[in-house]
Amino acid sequence: MQNSGKLIAILDDEEHILELISLHLKKAGYNTKEFATPKAFLKFLEKQIPQLIILDIMLPEMDGYEICKYLKSNEKFSSVPIIMLTAKAEEFDKILGLELGADDYVTKPFSPRELVARVKAVLRRQEIKDKTRIKEIGGILKIDLDKYEVFVEGKKLDLTTTEFRILEILSSRKGIVYTRDQLLDNLWGQEKAVLDRTIDVHIKNLREKLGKAGKFIKNVRGVGYKIEE
Repeated sequence: MQNSGKLIAILDDEEHILELISLHLKKAGYNTKEFATPKAFLKFLEKQIPQLIILDIMLPEMDGYEICKYLKSNEKFSSVPIIMLTAKAEEFDKILGLELGADDYVTKPFSPRELVARVKAVLRRQEIKDKTRIKEIGGILKIDLDKYEVFVEGKKLDLTTTEFRILEILSSRKGIVYTRDQLLDNLWGQEKAVLDRTIDVHIKNLREKLGKAGKFIKNVRGVGYKIEE
């Protein structure tokens, strides 16, 4: 089954809700871990990170909003999608959950089939999002933003951190011109104490390392640089 192996953590202090959700998710091919308290849930996260979290809002010790905020502000867990589960139906409560970083919101009482459908939809969006972390340009240049790796025709390149960052910035919006000042701001912010011509040196070295893929970095005279296929 295509969902096999995907682990979903469920945090809810109502035992029958935990059992109901777990039963339907397992029928859909997912693995589940159930938790009745935030303490047990957070202890579990120290050892294992699930593919998705179903999080009740009304909880003992700390509420779901606090947990959501903590998870989304922690680099280790920030990319894990969260579906909020609550008896609160007010628009304000929904907006608050979404603003804290939740990916979806289901109100009790709910249809288990609908919840499973929401889980599938959120995971599908996450898979698409993950794939966009690998950028491919011109069929020969591949940039893996998570692993900080760059390949040209399958061969891994040895880039400096600055060279990689320049490539990351330019590839984030293909065809858009970045001025030297914009590149400097992105690289060093207000702490920069370098000349804008420093960018030209880094670009020159980057192009040389990219070899035939270096042609994708275009110089817009008097303005700056862009990546274009």
